[in-house]
Amino acid sequence: MNAPAAPLLADLRRTRVIDRPDALASDALLADGRPTIIRGYAADWPLVVAGRAGPAAAIAYVKRFDIGRPVVGYTGAPEIGGRFFYRDDWSGLNFDAARVGLSEYLDRIAASLGEPTSPSFYVGSTDLDAYLPGFRAANDLALPPPPPGHDAALASIWIGNRTIAQTHYDMSNNLAVCAVGRRRFTLFPPSQVSNLYPGPLSPTPAGQVVSTVDLHAPDLVRFPHFADALAAAEVAELEPGDLLFFPAMWWHHVEALDSFNVLVNYWWNATPAFTDTPMTTLLHALLSLRDRPVAEKEAWRALFDHYVFGDPALAGAHLPDHVRGELATLDERAARRLRAQVSDRLNR
Repeated sequence: MNAPAAPLLADLRRTRVIDRPDALASDALLADGRPTIIRGYAADWPLVVAGRAGPAAAIAYVKRFDIGRPVVGYTGAPEIGGRFFYRDDWSGLNFDAARVGLSEYLDRIAASLGEPTSPSFYVGSTDLDAYLPGFRAANDLALPPPPPGHDAALASIWIGNRTIAQTHYDMSNNLAVCAVGRRRFTLFPPSQVSNLYPGPLSPTPAGQVVSTVDLHAPDLVRFPHFADALAAAEVAELEPGDLLFFPAMWWHHVEALDSFNVLVNYWWNATPAFTDTPMTTLLHALLSLRDRPVAEKEAWRALFDHYVFGDPALAGAHLPDHVRGELATLDERAARRLRAQVSDRLNR
């Protein structure tokens, strides 16, 4: 069969760019619901300034804050081309993960900078406050305080050489600062999940399900609908100091384009801290709903639309307040009761 035509990556829509605001209104960006670049928002960060002097200066700056707590270093052979994924026969992952000293690992990256066939080195999603205390005193976003009952944004650092994070989604909203080196994000809206051909729920390269399609060499005979995903995609090209926002559940393919790269990101959710992760719901739905007859699944879809995906105030609006029970507005106490009820049902 003939492979369908796919848009060239160079022809994909560019992510919206807005002028640098006086204050970062993360709630306004979230309400708008579109990936957005703010050029040069973090251009004055000391790390960004150090990075302009070269990888050695940036590495030395990061090492200043290392307290010796081991981090997870991902190391792949030169043959993977920086793409952290599965082995060709799906017998495991195509890289090794190990606890390493951050400064030692940075030295390994530094020693490989001039090698044409360097291994792929990557330190991902490392909590800044826990592993590099003091870093945020000079390199941070002035985010508004979280609403009562909500967790503060989690600030993490990502370090490596020329690496590729395979297309995946996160369950949190994301503010990503390109601090050292250039990065390219290829972004897909959540509606494209089927067209991205997700891989196994476990194991995964870094904790999240990834697309099985190679963005730069897509097999459109095997994955024909990936052409539709590309038609809906957009590309964010980031220079050091640029800030990228994109909402939770957007799929993103991330390429670090230079010999040394650092990204700092902030994850946050617009829901109270007492809510559970929807992934638990998905896993249980695989157990309880997926293999039921089609007519039953359609009936359950209607129930979910009524109780879960519709207006939360409407499901119990016709009932007196004192009998709404689980249909009342969720608070921390109600969440504990509901969690206990779910746990009791699962343990029967």
